[in-house]
Formats: sequence, C-alpha cells, structure tokens
Amino acid sequence: MDRRAFLTAAATAGLLSSQAPISPASATSSSRTLRTDPFTLGVASGDPSSDGFVLWTRLAVNPLSGDGRGGMPARDVQVDWQVSVDERFSRIVESGTATARARDAHSVHVELKGLEPGRDYFYRFRSEGRISPTGRTRTTPTGETTPLTFAVAACAHYEHGYYTAYRRLAEEEPDLVVFLGDYMYEYGPSGYTALAGRVRTHTPGKCQTLADYRLRHAQYKSDHDLQAAHAAAPWLVAFDDHEVENNWAGPVSSRETPGFARLRAEAFRAYYENMPLRRASLNGAVLKVNRRISWGTLARFHLLDTRQFRDDQACLDGVRAGCDDRLADQRTLLGAGQWRWLEEGLRGSTTRWNLLGQQIMMTHRDYKVGPGREVNLDSWDGYAAERTRLLGSLARTPNPVVLTGDAHMHHLAELKTDFDDPDSPVVARELVASSIASDGDGYRDRTWIAEALQENPHISYIDQRRGYLVARLTRDDLSVDYRTLDYISRRGAKAKTAHRISIPALTGAAAAGQAGAPPVG
Repeated sequence: MDRRAFLTAAATAGLLSSQAPISPASATSSSRTLRTDPFTLGVASGDPSSDGFVLWTRLAVNPLSGDGRGGMPARDVQVDWQVSVDERFSRIVESGTATARARDAHSVHVELKGLEPGRDYFYRFRSEGRISPTGRTRTTPTGETTPLTFAVAACAHYEHGYYTAYRRLAEEEPDLVVFLGDYMYEYGPSGYTALAGRVRTHTPGKCQTLADYRLRHAQYKSDHDLQAAHAAAPWLVAFDDHEVENNWAGPVSSRETPGFARLRAEAFRAYYENMPLRRASLNGAVLKVNRRISWGTLARFHLLDTRQFRDDQACLDGVRAGCDDRLADQRTLLGAGQWRWLEEGLRGSTTRWNLLGQQIMMTHRDYKVGPGREVNLDSWDGYAAERTRLLGSLARTPNPVVLTGDAHMHHLAELKTDFDDPDSPVVARELVASSIASDGDGYRDRTWIAEALQENPHISYIDQRRGYLVARLTRDDLSVDYRTLDYISRRGAKAKTAHRISIPALTGAAAAGQAGAPPVG
C-alpha cells in the first residue's frame, strides 16, 4: 500500500484499525477492562532520528471529563505497542509494553532505537482489549538522500474554524510536519471577533490549572482531522505563547497573572503529556524544545524556542511606533544558552541546507502606511540588535531558510542585516505559514496587501487566507507551495496552491560565505 492509499484508508476507517492480531496484553496488565475505547485522542510520532522516533498516545475514555483525566480510572494502565514495516503488521520489527501512568494523564511516550534509516514504519497500541488506530512514521536517512517533502503549519484556534487544513495537509503525504506553535489556545469560550465567528466552543473557562490545560489539549486532540495529520507523518513541534498565555515572555505574565511560574510549569507539563516529545525535554519547570534533527546530508532543522528565555517586550504596550527600547543591544529573545547552542549548530553544520524553525516574524514589518513606523514588539522587531547578530551568523551558514508561524498570514520575505538599506544583501528567505484555523475563514484584501508590500519592499507575497506550506527539498533547490483554503467555517474546502516559489541552492564557496542569497524563481 502506498502512502496515499494508506491515508485514504485511514480517513475512511477511523485512521485504519489493525488487521492482524496484536500480542496479548502483558502479564502485568490489570484484568479489569475499560468499558469504552481509550484511544479517542489518536496516535502520533515525532522527533525522528536515523534509527528511531518517539511514539505517542494518551488514554482517554471520556476526553471532555472536567477533571482533565479523560475519564480514566485513578490507576496505571499497561499499553502494548508494535512497530512494523508494513501496514498489516505481518512483519513486526519491534514491540513492547509501556505504562500509562495516572500521574501523567495516562500518556505514553515510547522512544525507539535500532531501526533502519530512511524508511517508513507503521505503529499501533493495544490496552485492555482495545486496539488503537494505526499511524505511519519514518526514520531520517543518512548520507546522500532522496528529496524531502515537509509541511509547515501553525496556529489552530479550535473555536475559529474546522480543521480541514489538517486533513488536506495529511493528504499531501509529507515525510515530516514542522509545527511552529499555538497548537492550542488558552482562552475561555469567546464570542464573535472582528475576524472570526465562533464555529465551535472551547471547554469552560480560561486555562488556569493543570486540569484545565489537560482538558483543552484533549478537546483539540479529539478532532479527527488533527488525528489524521498526526497519523500521516512524524512531527517536529514547538510551542509559542498560547500554549501557556497570550504574549508571555520568559518569566513574565502578559496579564500579571498571580503564580505565573506555577501556571507556566503546569502548561509545560500538559504540553509534554500531549505531544510526541522525548522524556529528556521536560526537566522540572523547563520544557526544552530547541533541538536539531538532520535529514542525512541534505538538511538540518534547527528548532528554536522564542518564548521561554526572552526578555519582556519593550515599551510594555505590544504594537507601537517610536519605541527606542526595542533597539537596545543587550535585549535577548533567545537567551544566552540557546544563542550559544544555535551558533555552534550553525557553525558546525555540514548539510546542504539549514532550516530554522521558529515562532515569530523575523523580517522587519512596518504596519503603518506612509511616514512613520509601527512594529510588532512581540516579534523579532522588538529584539532588533539580536536579530542583526543572528542574520550575520546566517550569512556565514550554507543555504539558510527561516520557517515561521504566528502571523496568521502567508508571507515570503527577504532577510537582510539592514532592512532600511535597499542595497543590503539578502542573507536568507523567510517562509511564513498562515494559520490552520486562527482568525476564521480569512480573506484577501488586495488593496491592503498592495499597501503592505509597498511599505515593506523586502516582502514579496502576503495572503490572509488559512492554510499551510508544503516544501520539497533537493540538493539543488527548495520549492514551496503556499496552500490556501477558501473557508473553514464549514467542512469540505479544498486546498489549492495560491503561490509557488523555488529557491536555488548556492554551492561551493558561495554556500559557505552566503555572499547574497540566490534569487527566488
């Protein structure tokens, strides 16, 4: 069965129930069985390496149970898992038993090693007489590689629309999904906004406790379109602000929330419980999401954390003109430790391409039409000196490309060390993915777009509709489709390519020195 046939079967059969018998439950499993299906939140995989990946599931017989525990009993539950090279599980290569602990909201994280590089695998779980949907994942290749197809997505406000974009993303058959934040939103149920009506309703209340965050994640994970996207490919994930609180910065609450350190730690814990992350990522109150994966010699992904270690936003009022504090040399977005980690990774990279996955707009973006300037101080514009230093590092890095979320609009931008100098060389390209659902159906205001592009000549494309990116990477070029949907306020929209670009690779000395990024085709 090829990947498209697998996804079709998955979509029509609840993500494909297993066809071959799974091994009996382990001898340590309780003889008590759950009365209903505990695999209501689907399955997922992530953080692939050349010999393995992380497998995830979370047991929940009632995902919307108000205590955040998914209606599960207050006891640990044994979960069997299998990995096969075929979707019928006739050639099982690894299997075992994990414990879904009550204290961890019955989540399961299995870290696989010892598998073959560069190939597809299928996986599933079994617990107390019930069998999970089947997921498809893959290991990364080594050495010379075949082309890589990956998707980039972000921002999925549940209330603002259906997750049709996730379903269409799954149908793209990517080798990898890079998700760049705002996977869930912490807000309580909201009414209509200027941009989006309420298509669906959040669970009661704003997220303020561990139970609240667990319940909100379960509500999002209950969506079958999201489950299809997780089952289709391994994910590389990082959080932005809404997984905790809108516009938080390091230790600082944007709302002066009492006990914010506790709130952040509980949000991190719930995020880990609901994502295919390695156990080492959660260390007390710190959730480490900055990490790297290499796709053979073709590409290295450097995933950044632009929230946890940053200074507070400058000038204290979000978007504002004339804020000189944002230019201060000592201001940091990445923090000293992450900065060193990134510098070492860029300097030591030997891959053809270097892809930075991060959450907020890196390019300079002037929102004011005409004289004067207005910038988003929650983005890299609020940390301009560190951005200049980072772009200087990218100028010395082979074929850098920046992947971004957060903006709820597609963008294509040229990154320069001096955005005020039209002759400043282009260091890299920034590809910004619109939202999966945030801000509703979206629109295309051609007058507004034309004014924005004129005000920001280093930006060549903007689209306000919902969607995601699909990128195909070879040694010679990176081709990117900006995929959009006409609506998400009802189900069934098709995805279409609204814009397509091709970025040729620099080679030899030019790649090492990045003496101006190549033109976009």
